[in-house]
Amino acid sequence: MTTVLQFGPVLVHLDALFAGLVQTLKLAVLSILFGTAIGVLGAVGRSFGPRWLSVVLSAYVELIRNTPLLIQLYIVFFSLPLIGLKFSSNTAAIIALSIHLGAYATEILRAGVESIDRGQIEAAKSLGLRPYRIIRHVVLAPAVRAVYPALSAQFILQLMGTSVVGAIAAEELTAIANNLVMQTFRSFEVYIIVAVIYFVVVQAASLALTGLGKLMFRWKT
Repeated sequence: MTTVLQFGPVLVHLDALFAGLVQTLKLAVLSILFGTAIGVLGAVGRSFGPRWLSVVLSAYVELIRNTPLLIQLYIVFFSLPLIGLKFSSNTAAIIALSIHLGAYATEILRAGVESIDRGQIEAAKSLGLRPYRIIRHVVLAPAVRAVYPALSAQFILQLMGTSVVGAIAAEELTAIANNLVMQTFRSFEVYIIVAVIYFVVVQAASLALTGLGKLMFRWKT
């Protein structure tokens, strides 16, 4: 039995796929921004906060990193409404993705923070710099530079991780693709096209993050 690929019935729905791609990029960008913010606060809290805060943040990191993203999505979308916290599918996806990335970003950034020589921090204190300026300029700036490759790789994984949010009815690229399979019955063709789209987008994102890194860290070591 031979299978003949017919892309025509799928290509007529490219507008729907691109609409899904736009939604995927929105979910990825927003969750990366919020997740990175969580990671920065978590890394600073674990490194410079009181003991109890470090314990709480450590528990958060271990809980998120050792449970599937899909389960976290289900908890935000299906379980939180039981206690009065109800979100739309897209909002729930952003919340779950942000919390998920935040745990990984916390550990990545903490590794960068811990690599900073404590003597530099003491020198900054002796110069009378305010704590937030020490954290921003003496700690976070070189820490981010040190871990930027690992952090940008996590951002790429976050972009691809958005493909699971269709499980809670978020209309991103993979969810649109699944709908097209049911409409056209051309699963090979649909998923080949979606795979190509993801490949192009991921390659473009990788180049953009590399360029951004060179722009941000163009000063000499």
